[in-house]
Amino acid sequence: MLKIVVDAMGGDNAPAEIVKGAVDALGKQKNFAVVLTGDEHLVGHELLKYRYDANRVEVVHCSEVITGDDVPTQAVRAKRDSSLVVGMKLLKEDEEVGGFVSAGSTGAVLTGGIMLIGRIKGVMRPALCPGVPNVRGGATLLCDCGANAECRPAYLAQFGVMASAYARAAYHIEAPRVGLLNNGTESHKGDPLHQEAYELLKTAKGIEFVGNIEGRDIMFGDIDVAVADGFSGNIALKAIEGCGKTVAEILERQFRRSLSSKLAYLCAKKEIAGLKSVLDYARFGGSVFLGLKKVVVKCHGEAKAKTVSASVLQAVDAFRGGLIQNITEMLEGVGFTAEKSE
Repeated sequence: MLKIVVDAMGGDNAPAEIVKGAVDALGKQKNFAVVLTGDEHLVGHELLKYRYDANRVEVVHCSEVITGDDVPTQAVRAKRDSSLVVGMKLLKEDEEVGGFVSAGSTGAVLTGGIMLIGRIKGVMRPALCPGVPNVRGGATLLCDCGANAECRPAYLAQFGVMASAYARAAYHIEAPRVGLLNNGTESHKGDPLHQEAYELLKTAKGIEFVGNIEGRDIMFGDIDVAVADGFSGNIALKAIEGCGKTVAEILERQFRRSLSSKLAYLCAKKEIAGLKSVLDYARFGGSVFLGLKKVVVKCHGEAKAKTVSASVLQAVDAFRGGLIQNITEMLEGVGFTAEKSE
C-alpha cells in the first residue's frame, strides 16, 4: 500500500493539527496509509482523539525536532533522529513511501530534500510550487515561491517545464498555459533575466507558453502556471494571502455594522461562504518541491489540519499521477540542462 510520511513535529501547531490533518486525509481517500514521524507519546496522545483504521496509520518514534531557530544545513546533519530527517530517509529508502509532508522549517525541508533525496537528473534548481486560487474556481501554480531568490534565465525556463508536468500529473490539465511573471505583458518588458527567460520559454518544447503576465493575472488571468523567481514569487504569494484575509475581514466588518446589514448577510450567507471558499488557499495544501527524485510537500509553518489534510492528498495525487516520471520525460525534451548551466 502507498504510504505518505508526515512530519508530525513540524510547524507551529504540531503535533495536534498535524495529526488531525493526517487522520482527516485518510477519511477522504482510500488505498493509502500515513506514517507519522515524531515523539510517539505526544503523537499517540493526539491519535486517541480520533477514530481511524489502525492498519493505515504507523508512528515512527523520533527523539529530536528541527526548529525554525536551527541553522538548516547544520540541523539536517546533526539532528539525524529528528522527525524531518527520519521522514525523508523513509521516503528515500522505503519503496512503499510515495511522498513526504512537513510544516517544519522551510530551510530544513529544502536542505534535506537536496541532501537526502537528491535532484532529478538535469534539474538545475528545485522549486517550490503552490496552488493559488483563481477566478475560475481552480488553482494557478506559482513556481517558484521562495526556494531560489536569485535565478538564471534557464532556471525560470525549467520551472515552467516542471510546473507544467505537475499540472498534468496532479491537476489533469492536458496543455497547461504558462506565463512568465513580469512588470508588463509586452515581450520586451523586464530586466535581462526576464527577457532571456522569455526567449527560452518561447522555444521550450512540451509547454504552452503564452508570454509575460502581470501579478493580477495569477488569480484573474487565463493561465495555469505562473513562472517567477523565488523573490518575486514569494512576495506575490504573501500579497495574495493577505488580500484573501483582508477581503474576508472587510466583509465581516461590513455585515456587523447594523441590523440591516446583518439581515442582508442572512440573505447572502451562501454566496459569501462561496467567496471565502474560492479565496481560501489552504484548500490546495502546501507547496510541492519540484525537481526532487521523490514527492515532497512543504506546508506553511502555521498550517492547521485543513491544510495538512489537503497536503497529504496533494502528495498522493502527485505520486499516483506520475509527477517524477513526467518531469524526467519533459526535461529530456528541452535544451537547457544542469550541466550546461552550472
